[in-house]
Amino acid sequence: MDICNLRSDCPINYFLELAGDRWSMLIIRDMLFAHKKSYGDFMASDEKIATNILANRLATLEDRGFVRKFRDPANKTKYIYVLTDMTIDLIPLFIEIILWSEKHATVPIPEERLDDLKKAKADKAAFAREVHARVVAQTAALAKQQV
Repeated sequence: MDICNLRSDCPINYFLELAGDRWSMLIIRDMLFAHKKSYGDFMASDEKIATNILANRLATLEDRGFVRKFRDPANKTKYIYVLTDMTIDLIPLFIEIILWSEKHATVPIPEERLDDLKKAKADKAAFAREVHARVVAQTAALAKQQV
């Protein structure tokens, strides 16, 4: 993103302009917590993202340095997406959003998200380390397969 196009110098604005649309945040969420990594995985999310929007958001996330794209070692016609270090640094923010939502949500937390919520409530730092270690290991393993 061209730094000249920012609406203000506010750090929160910078983040929102760089990453901050609903679909991009949900893709990152799915990569961090639902172990999703392929176009098909993202299409299966509960939010039912349209194919054209998904393709656009994945390209934007790649262009802005949030994800990297690799050929799927099992199927060279497909791609696998992995998070970059910049995005992995957002794990604590996403954990805080999980906890905030549990506190203020007016709808129940989905069953498949309850385990993450329990871990985050019990020990945020330990949960952050667990997610971080898993994501880094997945990225390293995939990068190794690409060589």
